[in-house]
Amino acid sequence: MTSTETSPHGPAAPADRRRWFALAIVMTAAFMDLVDVTIVNIAIPSIRQEAGASWSQIQWITAGYALAFAAGLITGGRLGDIHGRKRVFLVGIGGFTLASALCGFAANAEMLVAARILQGAMAALMVPQVLSIVHATFPAHERGKVFGLFGAIVGLGAVSGPLLGALLTEWNLFGLEWRPIFLINLPVGIVGLILGSRFITESRAPRALKLDLVGVGLVTLGLLMLLYPLTRGRELGWPLWGHVSMAGALVVFAALVAYEKRKAARDGSPLVELSLFKVKSFAAGIAVQTVFGIGLGVFFLVWTLYMQTGLGWSPLRAGLTGVPFSIAVSVAAGLSVQKLVPRFGRKVLQAGALTMAAGVLLYLWESERYGLGIASWQMALPLIVMGAGMGLIFAPLTDAVLSEVPREHAGSASGLINTVMQMGNALGLGLVSVVFFGRISERLAPAEVGPAFVDAFQYALGWVALVMGAIFLLMFALPKRPAQHVEGAEAEVRVTEREPELVS
Repeated sequence: MTSTETSPHGPAAPADRRRWFALAIVMTAAFMDLVDVTIVNIAIPSIRQEAGASWSQIQWITAGYALAFAAGLITGGRLGDIHGRKRVFLVGIGGFTLASALCGFAANAEMLVAARILQGAMAALMVPQVLSIVHATFPAHERGKVFGLFGAIVGLGAVSGPLLGALLTEWNLFGLEWRPIFLINLPVGIVGLILGSRFITESRAPRALKLDLVGVGLVTLGLLMLLYPLTRGRELGWPLWGHVSMAGALVVFAALVAYEKRKAARDGSPLVELSLFKVKSFAAGIAVQTVFGIGLGVFFLVWTLYMQTGLGWSPLRAGLTGVPFSIAVSVAAGLSVQKLVPRFGRKVLQAGALTMAAGVLLYLWESERYGLGIASWQMALPLIVMGAGMGLIFAPLTDAVLSEVPREHAGSASGLINTVMQMGNALGLGLVSVVFFGRISERLAPAEVGPAFVDAFQYALGWVALVMGAIFLLMFALPKRPAQHVEGAEAEVRVTEREPELVS
Protein backbone atom coordinates (compact mmCIF):
# COMPACT_ATOMS: atom_id res chain seq x y z
CA MET A 1 0.00 0.00 0.00
CA THR A 2 1.29 3.44 -0.90
CA SER A 3 1.31 5.99 1.88
CA THR A 4 1.52 9.75 1.79
CA GLU A 5 4.29 10.05 4.35
CA THR A 6 6.34 12.60 2.41
CA SER A 7 6.29 16.26 3.30
CA PRO A 8 8.18 19.31 2.05
CA HIS A 9 10.66 18.73 4.86
CA GLY A 10 11.23 15.03 4.29
CA PRO A 11 9.97 11.77 5.81
CA ALA A 12 7.41 11.75 8.57
CA ALA A 13 8.04 10.87 12.20
CA PRO A 14 7.94 7.02 12.08
CA ALA A 15 10.67 6.94 9.40
CA ASP A 16 12.49 9.79 11.16
CA ARG A 17 13.07 7.75 14.33
CA ARG A 18 14.61 4.90 12.35
CA ARG A 19 16.59 6.88 9.81
CA TRP A 20 19.94 6.70 11.66
CA PHE A 21 19.68 2.92 11.92
CA ALA A 22 18.93 2.79 8.19
CA LEU A 23 21.93 5.05 7.52
CA ALA A 24 24.27 2.82 9.51
CA ILE A 25 23.07 -0.23 7.57
CA VAL A 26 23.46 1.21 4.08
CA MET A 27 26.80 2.84 4.97
CA THR A 28 28.06 -0.52 6.24
CA ALA A 29 27.05 -2.08 2.92
CA ALA A 30 28.86 0.68 1.02
CA PHE A 31 31.92 0.17 3.21
CA MET A 32 31.80 -3.58 2.58
CA ASP A 33 31.83 -2.99 -1.19
CA LEU A 34 34.65 -0.41 -1.01
CA VAL A 35 36.81 -2.64 1.16
CA ASP A 36 36.13 -5.66 -1.05
CA VAL A 37 37.58 -3.86 -4.07
CA THR A 38 40.84 -2.94 -2.31
CA ILE A 39 41.18 -5.99 -0.08
CA VAL A 40 41.53 -8.40 -2.99
CA ASN A 41 44.53 -6.73 -4.65
CA ILE A 42 46.81 -7.26 -1.65
CA ALA A 43 45.96 -10.99 -1.54
CA ILE A 44 46.42 -11.67 -5.26
CA PRO A 45 49.92 -13.25 -5.03
CA SER A 46 48.67 -15.54 -2.26
CA ILE A 47 45.61 -16.48 -4.34
CA ARG A 48 47.81 -17.32 -7.31
CA GLN A 49 50.12 -19.47 -5.23
CA GLU A 50 47.45 -21.36 -3.26
CA ALA A 51 44.75 -21.65 -5.94
CA GLY A 52 47.15 -22.22 -8.84
CA ALA A 53 45.61 -19.39 -10.87
CA SER A 54 47.15 -18.31 -14.17
CA TRP A 55 48.04 -14.65 -14.72
CA SER A 56 44.99 -14.16 -16.95
CA GLN A 57 42.76 -15.67 -14.24
CA ILE A 58 44.33 -13.27 -11.73
CA GLN A 59 43.33 -10.39 -14.02
CA TRP A 60 39.77 -11.72 -14.25
CA ILE A 61 39.45 -12.05 -10.48
CA THR A 62 39.68 -8.25 -10.40
CA ALA A 63 38.43 -7.26 -13.87
CA GLY A 64 35.43 -9.63 -13.74
CA TYR A 65 34.12 -7.86 -10.65
CA ALA A 66 34.62 -4.41 -12.21
CA LEU A 67 32.98 -5.47 -15.49
CA ALA A 68 29.88 -6.97 -13.84
CA PHE A 69 29.61 -3.97 -11.52
CA ALA A 70 29.87 -1.50 -14.42
CA ALA A 71 27.41 -3.34 -16.65
CA GLY A 72 24.75 -3.53 -13.93
CA LEU A 73 25.03 -0.16 -12.16
CA ILE A 74 22.43 1.82 -14.11
CA THR A 75 20.05 -1.15 -14.31
CA GLY A 76 20.45 -1.72 -10.56
CA GLY A 77 19.42 1.89 -9.91
CA ARG A 78 16.37 1.58 -12.16
CA LEU A 79 15.30 -1.69 -10.55
CA GLY A 80 15.30 0.13 -7.21
CA ASP A 81 13.24 2.98 -8.66
CA ILE A 82 10.70 0.52 -10.09
CA HIS A 83 10.47 -2.26 -7.50
CA GLY A 84 11.53 -0.41 -4.34
CA ARG A 85 15.01 0.59 -3.12
CA LYS A 86 14.72 -1.41 0.11
CA ARG A 87 13.69 -4.59 -1.70
CA VAL A 88 16.47 -4.38 -4.29
CA PHE A 89 19.04 -3.40 -1.64
CA LEU A 90 18.17 -6.48 0.41
CA VAL A 91 18.41 -8.70 -2.68
CA GLY A 92 21.78 -7.09 -3.46
CA ILE A 93 23.28 -7.44 0.02
CA GLY A 94 21.97 -11.01 0.30
CA GLY A 95 23.43 -11.91 -3.10
CA PHE A 96 26.71 -10.16 -2.29
CA THR A 97 27.00 -12.17 0.94
CA LEU A 98 26.27 -15.43 -0.89
CA ALA A 99 28.81 -14.59 -3.61
CA SER A 100 31.39 -13.78 -0.90
CA ALA A 101 30.82 -17.25 0.57
CA LEU A 102 31.31 -18.81 -2.88
CA CYS A 103 34.56 -16.83 -3.27
CA GLY A 104 35.78 -17.93 0.15
CA PHE A 105 35.02 -21.60 -0.48
CA ALA A 106 36.05 -21.65 -4.16
CA ALA A 107 37.53 -25.04 -5.07
CA ASN A 108 39.63 -23.68 -7.92
CA ALA A 109 40.54 -20.51 -9.80
CA GLU A 110 37.69 -20.91 -12.33
CA MET A 111 35.10 -21.01 -9.55
CA LEU A 112 36.69 -17.97 -7.92
CA VAL A 113 36.48 -15.97 -11.15
CA ALA A 114 32.80 -16.93 -11.59
CA ALA A 115 32.01 -16.04 -7.96
CA ARG A 116 33.75 -12.66 -8.32
CA ILE A 117 31.65 -11.86 -11.39
CA LEU A 118 28.51 -12.75 -9.41
CA GLN A 119 29.77 -10.58 -6.54
CA GLY A 120 30.17 -7.62 -8.92
CA ALA A 121 26.65 -8.14 -10.29
CA MET A 122 25.20 -8.19 -6.76
CA ALA A 123 27.15 -5.05 -5.85
CA ALA A 124 25.50 -3.40 -8.86
CA LEU A 125 22.12 -4.08 -7.23
CA MET A 126 23.21 -3.02 -3.74
CA VAL A 127 25.38 0.08 -4.22
CA PRO A 128 23.01 2.29 -6.29
CA GLN A 129 20.36 1.99 -3.57
CA VAL A 130 22.64 3.40 -0.84
CA LEU A 131 22.43 7.06 -1.84
CA SER A 132 18.87 6.67 -3.12
CA ILE A 133 17.79 5.38 0.30
CA VAL A 134 19.60 8.28 1.98
CA HIS A 135 17.89 10.71 -0.40
CA ALA A 136 14.49 9.17 0.41
CA THR A 137 15.10 8.91 4.17
CA PHE A 138 16.69 12.23 5.08
CA PRO A 139 15.25 15.73 4.64
CA ALA A 140 17.18 18.10 2.37
CA HIS A 141 18.75 20.11 5.20
CA GLU A 142 20.41 16.98 6.66
CA ARG A 143 21.77 15.49 3.44
CA GLY A 144 24.92 17.63 3.36
CA LYS A 145 26.01 16.17 6.70
CA VAL A 146 25.14 12.65 5.54
CA PHE A 147 27.03 12.98 2.26
CA GLY A 148 30.01 14.27 4.24
CA LEU A 149 29.81 11.12 6.33
CA PHE A 150 29.71 9.07 3.14
CA GLY A 151 32.95 10.74 2.05
CA ALA A 152 34.56 9.79 5.36
CA ILE A 153 33.44 6.18 4.86
CA VAL A 154 35.05 6.19 1.38
CA GLY A 155 38.30 7.44 2.90
CA LEU A 156 38.18 4.85 5.69
CA GLY A 157 37.56 2.09 3.14
CA ALA A 158 40.55 3.19 1.08
CA VAL A 159 42.84 3.12 4.13
CA SER A 160 41.53 -0.02 5.85
CA GLY A 161 40.99 -2.28 2.81
CA PRO A 162 44.65 -3.05 1.97
CA LEU A 163 45.59 -3.27 5.66
CA LEU A 164 42.71 -5.61 6.49
CA GLY A 165 43.52 -7.76 3.46
CA ALA A 166 47.19 -7.91 4.47
CA LEU A 167 46.40 -8.89 8.07
CA LEU A 168 43.85 -11.55 7.14
CA THR A 169 46.23 -13.06 4.58
CA GLU A 170 49.24 -12.89 6.92
CA TRP A 171 47.41 -14.42 9.87
CA ASN A 172 46.28 -17.44 7.79
CA LEU A 173 43.25 -17.93 10.07
CA PHE A 174 42.37 -21.63 10.56
CA GLY A 175 44.79 -22.46 7.75
CA LEU A 176 42.44 -20.81 5.23
CA GLU A 177 45.19 -18.73 3.56
CA TRP A 178 43.53 -15.85 1.60
CA ARG A 179 39.93 -17.04 2.00
CA PRO A 180 39.03 -14.94 5.09
CA ILE A 181 39.23 -11.77 2.95
CA PHE A 182 35.91 -12.91 1.45
CA LEU A 183 34.47 -14.82 4.41
CA ILE A 184 34.63 -11.70 6.60
CA ASN A 185 31.69 -10.38 4.56
CA LEU A 186 29.40 -13.17 5.80
CA PRO A 187 28.58 -11.95 9.35
CA VAL A 188 28.45 -8.32 8.15
CA GLY A 189 26.11 -9.19 5.28
CA ILE A 190 23.81 -11.37 7.39
CA VAL A 191 23.45 -8.67 10.07
CA GLY A 192 22.85 -6.05 7.38
CA LEU A 193 20.16 -8.22 5.80
CA ILE A 194 18.33 -8.77 9.10
CA LEU A 195 18.52 -5.16 10.31
CA GLY A 196 17.85 -3.71 6.85
CA SER A 197 14.58 -5.60 6.55
CA ARG A 198 13.50 -4.03 9.84
CA PHE A 199 14.78 -0.45 9.78
CA ILE A 200 14.96 0.69 6.13
CA THR A 201 11.80 2.37 4.85
CA GLU A 202 10.67 1.32 1.38
CA SER A 203 10.68 3.94 -1.37
CA ARG A 204 10.44 4.06 -5.14
CA ALA A 205 10.30 6.65 -7.90
CA PRO A 206 6.76 7.83 -8.84
CA ARG A 207 7.64 7.60 -12.55
CA ALA A 208 10.77 5.49 -12.95
CA LEU A 209 12.59 4.91 -16.24
CA LYS A 210 12.11 1.51 -17.87
CA LEU A 211 14.80 -1.15 -18.03
CA ASP A 212 17.06 -1.34 -21.08
CA LEU A 213 18.27 -4.94 -20.97
CA VAL A 214 19.25 -4.91 -24.65
CA GLY A 215 21.53 -1.96 -23.94
CA VAL A 216 23.08 -3.79 -20.98
CA GLY A 217 23.63 -6.85 -23.18
CA LEU A 218 25.35 -4.83 -25.91
CA VAL A 219 27.62 -3.01 -23.42
CA THR A 220 28.59 -6.29 -21.76
CA LEU A 221 29.19 -8.06 -25.08
CA GLY A 222 31.33 -5.22 -26.42
CA LEU A 223 33.48 -5.11 -23.28
CA LEU A 224 33.91 -8.89 -23.22
CA MET A 225 34.95 -8.90 -26.89
CA LEU A 226 37.56 -6.30 -26.00
CA LEU A 227 38.76 -7.59 -22.61
CA TYR A 228 38.91 -11.35 -23.16
CA PRO A 229 41.46 -11.21 -26.02
CA LEU A 230 43.51 -8.65 -24.06
CA THR A 231 43.81 -10.90 -21.02
CA ARG A 232 44.25 -14.19 -22.90
CA GLY A 233 46.11 -12.98 -25.99
CA ARG A 234 49.61 -13.10 -24.53
CA GLU A 235 49.24 -16.66 -23.22
CA LEU A 236 47.82 -17.85 -26.57
CA GLY A 237 50.37 -16.04 -28.77
CA TRP A 238 47.96 -13.28 -29.91
CA PRO A 239 45.82 -15.40 -32.28
CA LEU A 240 43.89 -13.95 -35.22
CA TRP A 241 40.50 -14.46 -33.52
CA GLY A 242 41.60 -12.11 -30.74
CA HIS A 243 42.24 -9.25 -33.15
CA VAL A 244 38.94 -9.97 -34.93
CA SER A 245 37.11 -9.94 -31.59
CA MET A 246 38.62 -6.60 -30.55
CA ALA A 247 37.73 -5.06 -33.93
CA GLY A 248 34.23 -6.53 -33.63
CA ALA A 249 33.81 -4.78 -30.26
CA LEU A 250 33.80 -1.45 -32.13
CA VAL A 251 30.93 -2.74 -34.30
CA VAL A 252 28.99 -3.75 -31.17
CA PHE A 253 29.50 -0.30 -29.63
CA ALA A 254 28.30 1.32 -32.88
CA ALA A 255 25.20 -0.91 -32.73
CA LEU A 256 24.70 0.19 -29.10
CA VAL A 257 24.68 3.86 -30.14
CA ALA A 258 22.16 3.19 -32.93
CA TYR A 259 19.92 1.17 -30.60
CA GLU A 260 20.05 3.78 -27.83
CA LYS A 261 18.94 6.49 -30.27
CA ARG A 262 15.90 4.40 -31.22
CA LYS A 263 15.20 3.53 -27.58
CA ALA A 264 15.27 7.21 -26.57
CA ALA A 265 12.86 8.11 -29.37
CA ARG A 266 10.51 5.22 -28.55
CA ASP A 267 10.06 5.41 -24.76
CA GLY A 268 12.57 7.93 -23.41
CA SER A 269 14.41 5.43 -21.18
CA PRO A 270 17.70 4.47 -22.84
CA LEU A 271 20.55 2.97 -20.83
CA VAL A 272 22.79 5.78 -22.10
CA GLU A 273 21.27 9.25 -22.56
CA LEU A 274 23.15 10.18 -25.76
CA SER A 275 21.94 13.79 -25.70
CA LEU A 276 24.24 14.33 -22.70
CA PHE A 277 27.27 14.04 -24.99
CA LYS A 278 26.22 17.26 -26.73
CA VAL A 279 27.35 19.00 -23.52
CA LYS A 280 31.09 19.52 -24.12
CA SER A 281 32.07 19.45 -20.45
CA PHE A 282 30.15 16.21 -19.88
CA ALA A 283 31.65 14.48 -22.92
CA ALA A 284 35.15 15.55 -21.86
CA GLY A 285 34.45 14.52 -18.27
CA ILE A 286 33.34 11.06 -19.35
CA ALA A 287 36.60 10.73 -21.29
CA VAL A 288 38.54 11.84 -18.20
CA GLN A 289 36.69 9.34 -15.99
CA THR A 290 37.32 6.49 -18.43
CA VAL A 291 41.02 7.24 -18.89
CA PHE A 292 41.45 7.81 -15.15
CA GLY A 293 39.87 4.42 -14.50
CA ILE A 294 42.27 2.80 -16.99
CA GLY A 295 45.28 4.35 -15.24
CA LEU A 296 44.13 3.24 -11.78
CA GLY A 297 43.29 -0.27 -13.04
CA VAL A 298 46.81 -0.68 -14.41
CA PHE A 299 48.63 0.83 -11.43
CA PHE A 300 47.02 -0.92 -8.47
CA LEU A 301 47.39 -4.45 -9.88
CA VAL A 302 51.00 -4.07 -11.06
CA TRP A 303 51.94 -2.28 -7.83
CA THR A 304 50.84 -5.28 -5.76
CA LEU A 305 52.66 -7.73 -8.03
CA TYR A 306 55.79 -5.56 -7.95
CA MET A 307 55.96 -5.45 -4.15
CA GLN A 308 55.05 -9.05 -3.38
CA THR A 309 56.28 -11.06 -6.37
CA GLY A 310 59.04 -8.75 -7.61
CA LEU A 311 60.50 -7.57 -4.28
CA GLY A 312 59.37 -10.63 -2.32
CA TRP A 313 57.61 -8.65 0.41
CA SER A 314 54.95 -10.11 2.69
CA PRO A 315 51.31 -9.01 2.28
CA LEU A 316 51.54 -7.09 5.57
CA ARG A 317 54.61 -5.14 4.52
CA ALA A 318 53.00 -4.33 1.18
CA GLY A 319 49.78 -3.24 2.90
CA LEU A 320 51.60 -1.00 5.37
CA THR A 321 53.64 0.54 2.55
CA GLY A 322 50.41 1.74 0.94
CA VAL A 323 49.13 3.56 4.04
CA PRO A 324 50.77 6.94 3.19
CA PHE A 325 49.11 6.83 -0.23
CA SER A 326 45.63 6.21 1.23
CA ILE A 327 46.02 8.94 3.86
CA ALA A 328 47.22 11.43 1.23
CA VAL A 329 44.19 10.65 -0.97
CA SER A 330 41.78 11.26 1.93
CA VAL A 331 43.40 14.52 3.07
CA ALA A 332 43.73 15.97 -0.44
CA ALA A 333 40.15 14.98 -1.33
CA GLY A 334 38.79 16.87 1.66
CA LEU A 335 40.88 19.97 0.91
CA SER A 336 40.01 19.99 -2.79
CA VAL A 337 36.24 19.95 -2.26
CA GLN A 338 36.04 22.26 0.76
CA LYS A 339 38.80 24.80 0.13
CA LEU A 340 40.53 24.63 -3.24
CA VAL A 341 37.93 24.00 -5.96
CA PRO A 342 35.57 26.79 -4.81
CA ARG A 343 38.50 29.20 -5.14
CA PHE A 344 40.54 27.90 -8.08
CA GLY A 345 38.05 25.74 -10.04
CA ARG A 346 39.35 23.51 -12.85
CA LYS A 347 43.00 24.34 -12.10
CA VAL A 348 42.80 22.14 -8.99
CA LEU A 349 41.90 19.06 -11.04
CA GLN A 350 44.64 19.82 -13.57
CA ALA A 351 47.13 20.33 -10.76
CA GLY A 352 46.03 16.93 -9.44
CA ALA A 353 46.79 15.25 -12.78
CA LEU A 354 50.24 16.86 -12.95
CA THR A 355 50.94 16.06 -9.29
CA MET A 356 49.99 12.42 -9.78
CA ALA A 357 52.16 12.25 -12.91
CA ALA A 358 55.06 13.75 -10.93
CA GLY A 359 54.58 11.15 -8.19
CA VAL A 360 54.58 8.34 -10.77
CA LEU A 361 57.80 9.62 -12.36
CA LEU A 362 59.42 10.00 -8.93
CA TYR A 363 58.42 6.41 -8.12
CA LEU A 364 59.87 5.29 -11.46
CA TRP A 365 63.17 7.08 -10.71
CA GLU A 366 63.44 5.56 -7.23
CA SER A 367 62.61 2.07 -8.50
CA GLU A 368 65.37 2.34 -11.13
CA ARG A 369 67.87 3.76 -8.62
CA TYR A 370 67.37 1.31 -5.76
CA GLY A 371 66.23 -1.77 -7.71
CA LEU A 372 65.52 -4.83 -5.59
CA GLY A 373 66.94 -3.11 -2.51
CA ILE A 374 64.30 -0.38 -2.31
CA ALA A 375 62.79 0.12 1.16
CA SER A 376 59.24 0.99 2.20
CA TRP A 377 60.28 4.39 3.56
CA GLN A 378 61.87 5.26 0.22
CA MET A 379 58.51 4.70 -1.46
CA ALA A 380 56.69 6.98 0.97
CA LEU A 381 57.41 10.29 -0.79
CA PRO A 382 56.28 9.27 -4.30
CA LEU A 383 53.22 7.55 -2.85
CA ILE A 384 52.25 10.66 -0.87
CA VAL A 385 52.67 12.82 -3.99
CA MET A 386 50.61 10.38 -6.07
CA GLY A 387 47.93 10.14 -3.38
CA ALA A 388 47.68 13.92 -3.11
CA GLY A 389 47.25 14.18 -6.88
CA MET A 390 44.59 11.48 -6.92
CA GLY A 391 42.67 13.15 -4.08
CA LEU A 392 42.67 16.50 -5.90
CA ILE A 393 41.07 14.80 -8.92
CA PHE A 394 38.84 12.14 -7.47
CA ALA A 395 36.60 14.07 -5.10
CA PRO A 396 35.59 17.11 -7.24
CA LEU A 397 35.62 15.45 -10.68
CA THR A 398 32.01 14.24 -10.68
CA ASP A 399 30.73 17.69 -9.71
CA ALA A 400 32.79 19.28 -12.50
CA VAL A 401 31.41 16.83 -15.06
CA LEU A 402 27.81 17.39 -13.94
CA SER A 403 27.98 21.17 -13.61
CA GLU A 404 26.59 21.96 -17.09
CA VAL A 405 24.25 18.96 -17.37
CA PRO A 406 20.53 19.86 -17.49
CA ARG A 407 18.98 19.23 -14.07
CA GLU A 408 16.41 16.77 -15.42
CA HIS A 409 19.25 14.48 -16.60
CA ALA A 410 21.42 14.71 -13.44
CA GLY A 411 20.46 11.24 -12.19
CA SER A 412 21.18 9.55 -15.53
CA ALA A 413 24.44 11.48 -15.90
CA SER A 414 25.79 10.57 -12.45
CA GLY A 415 24.92 6.91 -13.05
CA LEU A 416 26.79 7.00 -16.34
CA ILE A 417 29.85 8.64 -14.73
CA ASN A 418 30.16 5.84 -12.17
CA THR A 419 29.61 3.23 -14.88
CA VAL A 420 32.38 4.46 -17.20
CA MET A 421 34.79 4.73 -14.26
CA GLN A 422 34.27 1.03 -13.56
CA MET A 423 34.49 0.20 -17.25
CA GLY A 424 37.78 2.08 -17.47
CA ASN A 425 39.03 0.16 -14.45
CA ALA A 426 38.13 -3.17 -16.08
CA LEU A 427 39.84 -2.09 -19.31
CA GLY A 428 42.96 -1.04 -17.36
CA LEU A 429 43.08 -4.43 -15.66
CA GLY A 430 42.84 -6.05 -19.09
CA LEU A 431 45.67 -3.90 -20.43
CA VAL A 432 47.98 -5.22 -17.69
CA SER A 433 48.67 -8.14 -20.06
CA VAL A 434 50.16 -5.69 -22.54
CA VAL A 435 51.92 -3.08 -20.38
CA PHE A 436 53.17 -5.43 -17.63
CA PHE A 437 53.09 -9.13 -18.47
CA GLY A 438 54.12 -8.33 -22.04
CA ARG A 439 57.55 -7.40 -20.63
CA ILE A 440 57.95 -10.68 -18.72
CA SER A 441 59.25 -13.85 -20.32
CA GLU A 442 57.05 -16.96 -20.17
CA ARG A 443 59.74 -19.02 -18.43
CA LEU A 444 61.83 -17.43 -15.71
CA ALA A 445 64.41 -18.98 -13.43
CA PRO A 446 63.80 -18.18 -9.74
CA ALA A 447 66.64 -15.66 -9.74
CA GLU A 448 65.15 -13.88 -12.76
CA VAL A 449 61.66 -13.30 -11.32
CA GLY A 450 62.52 -10.27 -9.17
CA PRO A 451 64.44 -8.28 -11.82
CA ALA A 452 61.81 -9.13 -14.49
CA PHE A 453 58.91 -7.91 -12.35
CA VAL A 454 60.77 -4.74 -11.34
CA ASP A 455 61.51 -3.96 -15.00
CA ALA A 456 57.86 -4.61 -15.97
CA PHE A 457 56.66 -2.36 -13.15
CA GLN A 458 58.88 0.47 -14.35
CA TYR A 459 57.58 0.05 -17.90
CA ALA A 460 53.96 0.12 -16.65
CA LEU A 461 54.66 3.28 -14.62
CA GLY A 462 55.73 5.04 -17.82
CA TRP A 463 52.32 4.28 -19.32
CA VAL A 464 50.53 5.49 -16.19
CA ALA A 465 52.44 8.79 -16.39
CA LEU A 466 51.33 9.18 -20.03
CA VAL A 467 47.73 8.53 -18.96
CA MET A 468 47.97 11.34 -16.40
CA GLY A 469 49.29 13.67 -19.09
CA ALA A 470 46.33 12.81 -21.33
CA ILE A 471 43.94 13.51 -18.43
CA PHE A 472 45.54 16.93 -17.88
CA LEU A 473 44.89 17.87 -21.54
CA LEU A 474 41.31 16.52 -21.52
CA MET A 475 40.53 18.65 -18.47
CA PHE A 476 40.81 21.84 -20.55
CA ALA A 477 37.32 20.99 -21.83
CA LEU A 478 35.87 21.05 -18.30
CA PRO A 479 34.23 24.29 -17.08
CA LYS A 480 36.65 26.68 -15.36
CA ARG A 481 34.42 26.93 -12.31
CA PRO A 482 32.00 24.01 -11.79
CA ALA A 483 28.56 25.10 -10.65
CA GLN A 484 27.49 23.50 -7.38
CA HIS A 485 23.93 22.72 -8.35
CA VAL A 486 23.71 18.96 -7.92
CA GLU A 487 23.49 18.26 -4.19
CA GLY A 488 25.74 15.41 -3.14
CA ALA A 489 26.68 14.68 -6.76
CA GLU A 490 30.15 13.55 -5.79
CA ALA A 491 28.63 10.53 -4.08
CA GLU A 492 25.39 9.82 -5.95
CA VAL A 493 25.07 6.89 -8.31
CA ARG A 494 21.36 6.93 -9.08
CA VAL A 495 19.10 9.41 -7.32
CA THR A 496 15.88 10.45 -8.98
CA GLU A 497 15.27 14.18 -9.23
CA ARG A 498 11.66 13.84 -8.04
CA GLU A 499 10.71 13.37 -4.41
CA PRO A 500 10.67 9.61 -3.76
CA GLU A 501 7.46 7.87 -2.92
CA LEU A 502 7.52 6.14 0.48
CA VAL A 503 5.78 2.79 0.69
CA SER A 504 4.44 1.18 3.83
